[in-house]
Amino acid sequence: MPAKNQYVLSLVYTVKEINKNSNILANITLGFHIYHRYYDERINYQSILSLTALQNMPIPNYNCEIQRNLAAVAFTLFGSEKHDIVKLSSFYQMVPNERHQYNGIVQLLQHFSWKWVGIFAPDDDKGEGFIQILTRMLTQNGICTAFTERITGRDFSFHVPNFKERSRNLLLYLKKSQAKVLVIYAEIQAMTTLTLLLKTAEISEITIGKVWIMTAHDDLELETLRWSFIRQTFQGSLSFAVHSHEVPGFQNFLQLLSVHWPNERDIFRVFWKEAFNCLLPDFKDVKISCPREEEQKLLPGTHFEMGMAGRRYSIYNAVYAIAHALHIMYTTTLRPRPATDGHKWKALNFSPWKLHYILRGISFNNSAGEEVTFDKSGETKSGFDITNWVTFPNKSFSRVKVGWMDCQTSPGGEFAINEEIITWHSTFCQVPPSSLCNENCPAGYSRKTQEGKPFCCYDCVLCPEGRISDQKDMDNCFPCPEDQYANKHRDQCLPKVSNFLSYDGNLGISLAVLACSLALITAVVLGIFVEHRSTPIVKANNRDLTYMLLISLILCFLSSLLYIGHPGIVICPLRQIAFGIIFSVAVSCVLAKTINVVVAFMAIKPGSRMRMWIGRRLTNLVVLSGSIFQIVICTIWLCTAPPFPDVDMQSLAEEIVVECNKGSVAMFYLVLGYTALMAMVSFLVAFFARKLPDTFNEAKFITFSMLVFCSVWISFVPTYLSCKGRYMVAVEIFSILASSAGLLGCIFAPKCYIIVLRPHLNSQGQLIRRSKS
Repeated sequence: MPAKNQYVLSLVYTVKEINKNSNILANITLGFHIYHRYYDERINYQSILSLTALQNMPIPNYNCEIQRNLAAVAFTLFGSEKHDIVKLSSFYQMVPNERHQYNGIVQLLQHFSWKWVGIFAPDDDKGEGFIQILTRMLTQNGICTAFTERITGRDFSFHVPNFKERSRNLLLYLKKSQAKVLVIYAEIQAMTTLTLLLKTAEISEITIGKVWIMTAHDDLELETLRWSFIRQTFQGSLSFAVHSHEVPGFQNFLQLLSVHWPNERDIFRVFWKEAFNCLLPDFKDVKISCPREEEQKLLPGTHFEMGMAGRRYSIYNAVYAIAHALHIMYTTTLRPRPATDGHKWKALNFSPWKLHYILRGISFNNSAGEEVTFDKSGETKSGFDITNWVTFPNKSFSRVKVGWMDCQTSPGGEFAINEEIITWHSTFCQVPPSSLCNENCPAGYSRKTQEGKPFCCYDCVLCPEGRISDQKDMDNCFPCPEDQYANKHRDQCLPKVSNFLSYDGNLGISLAVLACSLALITAVVLGIFVEHRSTPIVKANNRDLTYMLLISLILCFLSSLLYIGHPGIVICPLRQIAFGIIFSVAVSCVLAKTINVVVAFMAIKPGSRMRMWIGRRLTNLVVLSGSIFQIVICTIWLCTAPPFPDVDMQSLAEEIVVECNKGSVAMFYLVLGYTALMAMVSFLVAFFARKLPDTFNEAKFITFSMLVFCSVWISFVPTYLSCKGRYMVAVEIFSILASSAGLLGCIFAPKCYIIVLRPHLNSQGQLIRRSKS
C-alpha cells in the first residue's frame, strides 16, 4: 500500500482517538479534509486554494460559498532551509529541519571510518543543493566523494535511447567502485527511478554489495522491493527516519479496519485494492473476493507497515497539538453557541492568530509517553531514528531501529548507534565493511597524497629513521622523545638504555684484566731491576731514572681503570688530569734517558763542558720541566672548563651515551698535543743517537719505543672520532695501554732478557771485552 495512504490512516486513527477522549474537546467533534500532494507544484497550489472554498475552481481572495471552519493545515514535507518553507510566523514543523540529518550522515560515516562514498540525488534543485551541501560537509570532515550520480525522475522512460545500456553501465560501475557506501537523497521519485534502473540492468551473476544510506523520506513505495534483485541490493541499508515511538492501539486499529464503516468507506477502498488485489462489492470489476477482517492480520510486510513510524508519527503529534491548542482556547475563551437550524451545536468561531498564540507555547505528553513541544523557531524538539533495512526471501520487510540522533543537544552528544544489532549485506559476512579509496596506512607509515586524486587517495610511505606513527592513516611521522627511539616497525617509541663502558660487559672486563696484567708485569720488571740494582746493566742506564719510568708506566696502566664504570663528578676530571700528568712524566723520563745518553758521549771529548751535566742534575731538570708544564695546562683546564659527566642522546639511535664531557675540547687536545710533542722530541734525539758506540746504548731501543708510541697516538685521533659511546672510551684505554706497553717492551724487554736469562753478560769483564771488540 502506498505510504501516503498510511498517512491517511494515521490521521483517521488520531482524529478518532481524540473524538473518543472526553478530556479533550468535550462535545466537539474534529473533522478533516484530505488532499493529495502531487509532484506538480501547480496542482499543489490549487489544492491549497481549494481549502478556502467548496467550489471546484477556487478564486483567490474570494469566498463564493459556505466558508469552511478551517483550524489548521498539516503538511508531510521536509524543509532543508527556513526559506524553503512558507515564511509565516504561524508555520510549525513537526519534523526536524532536513539539514540536521546531514550532520547525522557525516557522524555515521565517521563512526564506521567510511572515507570514500558515492552520492545519488535527483536531477533537480533539491538534489543539487543536497550534493553541494553534503559534499562540502564531507570534505570538512575528511571524507571524499568517489562519484555523484544525478537521477532523472519525472522524465524517466524505458524508451529513452540507450537506457538499458546506461542501466547496465551503472550496475557494472557500482560493482567495480571501491566505494562500499552510497548516500542517496531518498526522495520517492529518485528511489523509484533508481530501483527501476537497477532492475532493468539486472545481471544474475552480479551482486552489488554496498551499504546504502538514505535520507528520511519514508514515503518510499515498499512495492519497489517486490523484486528479488532489488531486495538483495538494498539488504542491510541504513536510513534516517523522523523519530517515532510505538503508539498504543494503532496496530489494533489497523487489524480491525472494517469495510462496514460507512464514513470511512471511500478511504479504505484503496487499502483493500492495493493490499489484497481485490475490490469492494460496489466496484463493477471485482476479480478477487476481499478477505475477511480476521485475515487482515496476514497482510504482507512489503505492502504495509503496521507501526506508526516516521512522518505518520509526526501527523499523530500534529493533530494532537492542534487538538490541545483548541481545547485550551475552548476552555478559556470560547463556548460553542446553539445552532438555529436544528443542529445541536454551531461550529466554533475563532481568530486563527489566537490558536497560533497558544500553539507557540504548547507542551503535552502524547499517549506514547513522549513530550511534544516547539522551540522558538516553531520546530518540534525531536530528532531522527537510524533504521536498518532487513529483507527476507518471502518478500517480507522490516526496518529495525539501530540508532538515533537528537537535534536539540550540543554537538558531539546527539548521535548513538548500536552496530551489534545491524544486519549487513550478505557479502560483508556480518562485518562492517571498509569504504576507502585505498587501504589504511598502518602504524609506522604516513600518507602521501596521490597527485591528481582526492585527498582520500594516498600512498603509504614508511616513516624515516628516528620517526614513528603510532596510529593508522597519519599524515606525518613524528620524532620520538630524546630518551626514546623508534622500533624497527617505526610504530612505537622504546626507552633508550644507558651506554657506557662498565665492568658488566665483556669489553670492560677484558680491558680491566689487560690493564692489571700489564701493571703487574711492569711491577715485576721493577722488582727485577731493584733486585739487580748493583749489576752493570742497571747502573749503566741511570738506575733512578729507570725506577721513575717504571713507576710512571705502572700508573699509566692503572689510570686506564678510571675510564671503566659510570662517569661521575670526581671521576671525569680525574681521568683527564691523571692521563695528562702521568704520561708527561713517563715521556719526560724517556726524553731524559735519551738526552743523558747524548750528553754522556759528548762529555768523553777532551775539554768538553758537558761533563757538568752528567748525573741526576740534568735528568731531574728534564723530568721536572716536562711535567710541570703539563701540570700548568691541566690546572688551567680544571679552573676554566673542567670535564663533567654528561649524556649524549643523539649519537646512538637506541642508546643514551653516558660520558665525560671534555669541558673544553681545546684543552684536551692541548694536553694530548704536548705529550705528543715530547714524544716526537724523544724520537728525534734517540734516532740521531742510535749509532753511538756503547754496549748498553739505549738510544736504539728508545727510538723504536717512541716510534710505537707516536704511531699509536697518531692513529688514535681518527679512530677516536669515528667511534661512539663505550667504544670511544675503549679506544682511549687501548691507546693508553698500547703506548705504555710499547715503552715497556721496547726499552725493558732486552735488559730483562740479559738480567734473567743471560746473567753472564751482565758483568764488568764482559762489558770491557765487548767494549774493546
